[in-house]
Amino acid sequence: MRTAIALVLLAVMLFPLYWMVDASFQTNQQIADRSPHWLPLPGTLDGYRDALGQQGGHLAVSLAVALGTVALTLLIAAPAAYGLSRNATPGSRPLLSMLLIVQLIPGIVMANALYRLFATLGVLNSPEALVLADSTLAVPFAVLIMRAFMLSVPRELIEAAGLDGAGALRTFVTIVLPVSRNGVITAGLFAFLFSWGDFMFASTLNLGAPQWTPITVGLYDFIGAGTNTTSWNSVMATGVLASLPVAVLLVMAQRHVSAGLAAGAVKD
Repeated sequence: MRTAIALVLLAVMLFPLYWMVDASFQTNQQIADRSPHWLPLPGTLDGYRDALGQQGGHLAVSLAVALGTVALTLLIAAPAAYGLSRNATPGSRPLLSMLLIVQLIPGIVMANALYRLFATLGVLNSPEALVLADSTLAVPFAVLIMRAFMLSVPRELIEAAGLDGAGALRTFVTIVLPVSRNGVITAGLFAFLFSWGDFMFASTLNLGAPQWTPITVGLYDFIGAGTNTTSWNSVMATGVLASLPVAVLLVMAQRHVSAGLAAGAVKD
């Protein structure tokens, strides 16, 4: 019974994805037919040609911003998580509470505050602004994820590294990070997802630079343009292309993500 329910739920979740892929290979006439075409026969690649021609640059911008967000997030969050995982760190409890509170702040409030800050710094309408903005969401979550995992690192390993003459930085890089790789991969993946799916920061902080428009805003503009209201195969093809990086990363990192999330059950 449970298996049947699970299969039904899986089919319900996968059906929109199947329909999007199916429609991306159909012609616009097939999509407009009253009777659905369950298989794209005869298929066409016109949608993908249009999508790559009009949205390829936006996909590249999203990829660059997402990778920059991952790099900045891990650079800040990994040392912070390691410091907060040590019981001797002063002020760790209040800082952890602040990290939780930050995640409760509505994104639109953060967007308005960051707009004024970035305008003062002169970084509006640039990929740097999107990387910094997306990192504000990713860093607190990444710290909590990696701290929960680093709590399970045996203290004996760290003490043994110190007895062998390793300093704090060397111990962190050669001992803590390799042992905590599942947590690091999980935090990096979620940082990528935060950035890749961001629409609010991208539409707020990047109004005057269409060359730095990510795929979320590019797809929104693509659908809203009057010339594209009938090119639904192009719209669906863009959706498929935008989903591919996330799907590939989730499949590749599934084992690490499961282990990384399970580390959250470790008691402090």
